[in-house]
Amino acid sequence: MKGKVVVITGATSGIGQVAAEHLAGMGARLVVVARDRSRGEAALLRLRERGPDATHQVHYADLSRLAEMKRVASAIAAAEPRIDVLINNAGAMFGTRQVTPDGFERTFALNHLAYYVVTRGLKGSLIAGAPARIVSTASDAHRGNQLDFNDLQSARNYRGFTVYGRTKLMNILFTRELAKRLSDTEVVANALHPGFVATRFGNESGGLTAWGVRFAKLFAISPADGAKTIVYLASSPQAATVSGGYFYKSRPATPTAAAQDDAAAARLWAETEKLTAMPW
Repeated sequence: MKGKVVVITGATSGIGQVAAEHLAGMGARLVVVARDRSRGEAALLRLRERGPDATHQVHYADLSRLAEMKRVASAIAAAEPRIDVLINNAGAMFGTRQVTPDGFERTFALNHLAYYVVTRGLKGSLIAGAPARIVSTASDAHRGNQLDFNDLQSARNYRGFTVYGRTKLMNILFTRELAKRLSDTEVVANALHPGFVATRFGNESGGLTAWGVRFAKLFAISPADGAKTIVYLASSPQAATVSGGYFYKSRPATPTAAAQDDAAAARLWAETEKLTAMPW
């Protein structure tokens, strides 16, 4: 990874933080997208300790807001004409339905739309850096879920964990369609399930959801274990030519039938292009 440029979202805590620091220790230069300035500066200091020879950077954006997604992607693309790895990792779960200033349900905006918008904004730099990789954090929370294209943003019967699971299904479908769209390039795209990890995830979801998540974390794996598959997909020679896959514990895994529905993946892609006004 020495000299390679890695862009990562959601790297100020949890598995994203561990993965970023590990990749910095391998010689990569990290470009981090953070929302909170104090956590962003702390992350930058840790990266400089792990990889002191690289000029790591941090950009700030609220990835639940469409204008912010577009702005930060544009800023990174301008600063980084060549990118080797993009890691889409930022995400959250909310116990109550919240609507962003753009009118999007917040889980949908942060967990799905941001993956698409940031990837689309950095497409040119990734192709210029080819062979390059796109790694997207999904989850086995997708299991048991289906997409309702008449209610993609969960206006009806909102339940935090169910809505989160649907967005993780979207991450896998996004990755499948993305791999097809990039098939004539040397850019590969894969998704992963990190396992159930004890991180800050869910702490701000509110209400009983937050308490339930905190209790479940008593039985969770460490962020170090959860980050291993991210690092594997970002750096391993074995993952360099695989595209459109879903991984768990650094091995190919099989998602649900709903997550392998290519018609749903294409339809979700088309809907996302419309909602973001950002055609591929």
